[in-house]
Amino acid sequence: MNLNEHFIQQINSLFPRDEAHAFLEAIESSEPVTSVRFNDSKGFLPPAELEGVPWCDMGAYLSERTQFTFDPHFHAGSYYVQDASSMFIYHVIKKLVSKPVNYLDLCAAPGGKTTAALQALPHESIVVANEIVTPRAQVLRENIIKWGLDNCMVTNDSPKTLGMLENTFDIIAADVPCSGEGMFRKDDEAVSQWSPQLVAQCAARQREIINDIWPALKPGGLLIYSTCTYNLDENERMALYIANELGASVVKIPIEKEWDITGDLSGNDIPCYRFLPHKTRGEGLFLCVLKKVESAEWRVQSIKPSRQKKQNANSKIPIEAYSWLDGNYEFSENNGIIVATNKHLKESISTNTNKLHVIKGLNIEAGAIKGNKIIPSHQLAMSPKLKDEAFEKCEVDYRTAIAYLRGESITINAPRGFVLITYKNAILGFVNNLGNRANNLYPKNWRILSTHLPDKPISLIG
Repeated sequence: MNLNEHFIQQINSLFPRDEAHAFLEAIESSEPVTSVRFNDSKGFLPPAELEGVPWCDMGAYLSERTQFTFDPHFHAGSYYVQDASSMFIYHVIKKLVSKPVNYLDLCAAPGGKTTAALQALPHESIVVANEIVTPRAQVLRENIIKWGLDNCMVTNDSPKTLGMLENTFDIIAADVPCSGEGMFRKDDEAVSQWSPQLVAQCAARQREIINDIWPALKPGGLLIYSTCTYNLDENERMALYIANELGASVVKIPIEKEWDITGDLSGNDIPCYRFLPHKTRGEGLFLCVLKKVESAEWRVQSIKPSRQKKQNANSKIPIEAYSWLDGNYEFSENNGIIVATNKHLKESISTNTNKLHVIKGLNIEAGAIKGNKIIPSHQLAMSPKLKDEAFEKCEVDYRTAIAYLRGESITINAPRGFVLITYKNAILGFVNNLGNRANNLYPKNWRILSTHLPDKPISLIG
């Protein structure tokens, strides 16, 4: 690895000589660690034989990286591949949040920290996962749907637009774009692109992002600020800027000594949490929590998806749709699409986000009306709230599971009609079984493109 000499000088200024040497050696010679976080909402927990991530009880380390593309459980949302350091947000939320909140993940793609937050937050919380870059926002939407929880809205908006939602969010997580020093072991491009100028540009952009979003945070609310970089300008100095210029206090998070998480490197004794490659098993991460100064005068806001076209009052939802989910859901229809909204979410939302570009609402897209029948959607298949008896299930072998995930027609031994394809107890999606063949309903844009088939099945589970 050809490290920029200015980066080496920066590291030498942060650490004593011996520690700086150990840090640089870890970046240049050690391999990245692979870890995953299991989806307990779908009943999947870390296998006992895997080493757990200390700060996240749903996380586990793998002895080596596998071909996740060819693991059906990866596509079913049974787990999420996430760096162990990034799972620290799970611990932070568990320590700070005890009641339902409005939560914004500002720079959320591809979805690792959002799904971790969804696991850690009280279930009645409302989460907005935002990504400003449209292609990345679509990837975020896919990962949120696979994770399966319906209390998460996905938006494709700028921080300035979201900042117009004054006093709306109890917590804002801002994993801001940064110079990417913490990704050097994984990303050669991050190494080649790094420069002191890039650090300065990133710090300026981070200040702009935080200034734009700050009005949306309620007084007394929490900002979880994080980067995947090491320098002071994007980390401790940014925390000081937020505290001094915008009005905030820094919040201390309880941690265990044996986790070997590093604290402040600026000499200001700021409560912050650094994951360094020569000490902790994960990539580079900086995280700091700041509490916005409270004010006596502020309006409580809550969350609502963007305004939809007026619903056709004469439309009729096929009766079978009501049997798919429990009685906590209300159904509505718009342009032939049936959505199910949890009654709690419907009661919790109010008016103030009509201007957002929502690409996934606070609901489950249950299906589409085609003629005199309803075609169940993939969102419904991915939801843990789908009743077990709602559809016939067909357990398939590994080769058939991969064929299904490629979008191929398959033959199954099951009753005619809509059937859920499962592999090792994980739901992969729907087919319409015609008897002699089954029409594949797996989303076209999500299909495995490779024609390769591993010599032996790949599966982290079972």
